Amino acid sequence: MEKHTILIVDDEDGLRTQLKWALADQYQILEASGVDDALELAEEHKPDVVLQDISLTPREGAAEGLDLIEKYLELNTFCKVIMVTGHAERKNALKAIGMGAYDFFGKPPEVEELKLIISHALLVNSWERENRQSIFEEARGKTFEQIIGESESMQEMFKTIKTVSGSDYTILITGESGTGKELVAKAIHNSSPRSKRRFVTINCGAIPENLLESELFGHEKGAFTDAHAQKRGKFELADGGTIFLDEIGELTLQLQVKLLRVLEDYKIERVGGQEEINLDVRILAATNRDLMEEVKKGTFREDLYYRLSVIALSMPLLKDRGDDILLLARTFLNRYGNENNKPNLSLNEAATRAIIAYDWPGNVRELENKIKRAVVLSPDKKIKPADLLLPTAGGDSKKRKTLQQAREETEKTYLLESLIRDNWNISRVSRELGTSRTTLYDLIEKYKLKK
Repeated sequence: MEKHTILIVDDEDGLRTQLKWALADQYQILEASGVDDALELAEEHKPDVVLQDISLTPREGAAEGLDLIEKYLELNTFCKVIMVTGHAERKNALKAIGMGAYDFFGKPPEVEELKLIISHALLVNSWERENRQSIFEEARGKTFEQIIGESESMQEMFKTIKTVSGSDYTILITGESGTGKELVAKAIHNSSPRSKRRFVTINCGAIPENLLESELFGHEKGAFTDAHAQKRGKFELADGGTIFLDEIGELTLQLQVKLLRVLEDYKIERVGGQEEINLDVRILAATNRDLMEEVKKGTFREDLYYRLSVIALSMPLLKDRGDDILLLARTFLNRYGNENNKPNLSLNEAATRAIIAYDWPGNVRELENKIKRAVVLSPDKKIKPADLLLPTAGGDSKKRKTLQQAREETEKTYLLESLIRDNWNISRVSRELGTSRTTLYDLIEKYKLKK
């Protein structure tokens, strides 16, 4: 069996010799005393592991050693860089971890401890290689109608979709923005006997109130000032198929009454019309609101709520989906990398840790957007936390923020994400954040946020 290759980079001949004696029986050993030799050997041999002194030369200090980390990873995505540090260099070692190094150990080295670190690094290296080769097969094997997920909650969701798709019952899909409610609605339609007919979507929160009735039910010529011709509404267009009413909680009470009638007898009248039109349509709805709370407040009809939620599906938050987070991240990375002629992109270890540690308030949509941005803007093969606009887990910072600065930064980030998520709908954002419109405008001005 071919031996794994380890590159030892250190300006001390004695330390290189010591490490070589300790490891030569198990691994193929390469040695370099400086930057140029190290990069030349790394480019030629693509070592599996690099053991490197964090301070190669006294003149340059840690900077030179830290700069090499990214270069090794660019030459070999799967390389594991292990830093050799003195006791006083622990802060720089932690910084190296944040830049993508796999681990570090101190001087003088404990041979058995070092062998254990290398063994584990090679296991991770092997897993990553296998994972890269099977990433598309893995995603396909854990995909149902374009929804990706291997977590227990998503596998249960797939089973439920298959169960309910054969019926014509109305379904209410609930969950926070970005959790994939529309994807679930499409999956229900595509798995149903209506799959050959149209799937019509309307976002009830994105259309002005005075136009929404016409969009839903259509209008007759002359029904109002700009009604120059007869228009069929979304319900008519969906006849025989499925209509998906997204953000159903945004409907006015007047339109809720009209929708309730549709659910009772499946008939509509166009605005300005007198003729009843019979429909054969399945109705799916979604909301990021707690509709029972809206019922208690009097802003949503109780009878409509029970009509809509004959079957209710609740979408899990991304942060509660375990390994799905990395599965989705890698799938998006491959998808958008290929779209932008940047194949073979990967996440460095710091980015992987940052993705796992982050709370993902915008759920799958936020993850997809951050990956897409990183693919477009990053010049490197390895995506770093900074490319994703994520904090570095375990990173070192020379200048620490005050508590007030940390609070304001968190507030600004959360506010901006909420505004983007809700397309700068001030009324909706103020409701979601539990604050007044006036306060919201003050915060937008304070942080100089722009659409």
